[in-house]
Amino acid sequence: MILDLFAGPGGWSHALTVLGARDIGLEWDTWACKTRARAGQLTIQTDVARYPAWIFSGRVLGLIASPPCQAWSMAGKRLGLVDQPLVHQAVADLAAGRDTREQLLTACADPRSLLAAEPMRYLHALHSVGEPEWVAMEEVPDVLPLWRQYAAVLRTWGYSVWTGILNAADYGVPQTRRRAILLASRVRIAEPPPPTHAQIAEPESLFGPGRARWVSMAEALGWGRTDGPVPTVCAGGGPGGGPEPFPSGSRKALADARARGTWTPRPNGVVLQSRREGSGPVTRRGGRDGRCVEQPAPTFTAETNHWAWSLRSNNQANATVRRADEPAGTLFFGHRANECTWVAQPAASLPGAALEGQNVAMPAPIRITAREAGILQSFPADYPWQGNKGQQFSQIGNAVPPRLAAHLLAPHLKVPFTPDDFTLAA
Repeated sequence: MILDLFAGPGGWSHALTVLGARDIGLEWDTWACKTRARAGQLTIQTDVARYPAWIFSGRVLGLIASPPCQAWSMAGKRLGLVDQPLVHQAVADLAAGRDTREQLLTACADPRSLLAAEPMRYLHALHSVGEPEWVAMEEVPDVLPLWRQYAAVLRTWGYSVWTGILNAADYGVPQTRRRAILLASRVRIAEPPPPTHAQIAEPESLFGPGRARWVSMAEALGWGRTDGPVPTVCAGGGPGGGPEPFPSGSRKALADARARGTWTPRPNGVVLQSRREGSGPVTRRGGRDGRCVEQPAPTFTAETNHWAWSLRSNNQANATVRRADEPAGTLFFGHRANECTWVAQPAASLPGAALEGQNVAMPAPIRITAREAGILQSFPADYPWQGNKGQQFSQIGNAVPPRLAAHLLAPHLKVPFTPDDFTLAA
């Protein structure tokens, strides 16, 4: 079997499905388990830190581990860095067969920090029977020193090991998500997969075709080059309350049109026809702090104004903002301040001066949908996310991008990987 610790909603599992394999995931979160069940993935709902590792002895081909990143992530308090010496001690003790987790846990500033040591407990239990054949682990970049400690231990056990930082965008994921990776194998030289994409497309050379340009959000979502989030906006009350980009119509009618295949995004940007009035229904518009506040809604006139859309990663002043024709920044959720929103700016084809004196209403910020966020993590558009919006976003933000995972796993499974198997937009 392939054992997947901290399996989440199935980032590694979906990659294995594409590659023609399956794993057994250990996961404690109820909604992540429900998502996995709907996706047809095998799951044991349990606390990885309490589940007996010896029960898998003699059965494991590969071990996958993506410990929770909240204690280490830049989106949180990063108490994992404070606890790092304790985690290193736990790894050293577990590699020697000593379980000191209970004592070390009492000294941790964040109890989740010590979860990064759990893979060593499983690896030590399996090592006595010559397992697993290969290992793949992923975490935020600050965990790289810990992966290097794992690597030093695994090399004494006969593994070839590679550790380093990879950018998911270099492997066709529409997101510049940088992650610390550990790859180990008993039967082959461990090395990172060759990147397939680059920030700037490379020309063909004597050595073959060059790398393709990074996949943009617009390309992944099936929009035109600068299209905005048209599918998610409705008259006076879309996600975030944005105005309908068409003078008449409804969310249901637009959804029905998309289902019938009769609606397609506009190729040259979202066209909004609007003029602010002093009264009428209200819509949500961006406040100074990035949150949504109530303002009078625009009405529609014959004047045409073009807007280009960008994705803002959170509500903080230093939030990453990327245009729709670029990959997203790292997506992370789990707190209200981490809400991602689409924000509009005048398109390059429309000089700012053209808006002066026209009393034009800027389109409201629009919250990203779970479907869109999942696609930007390289999940399929119809992935069966379970739970309310907050639970779905939490799963998506913590997941491994399946497309990156497939690149990492294919050499260990000795199967060819066809990136075209990942169809992002519906």
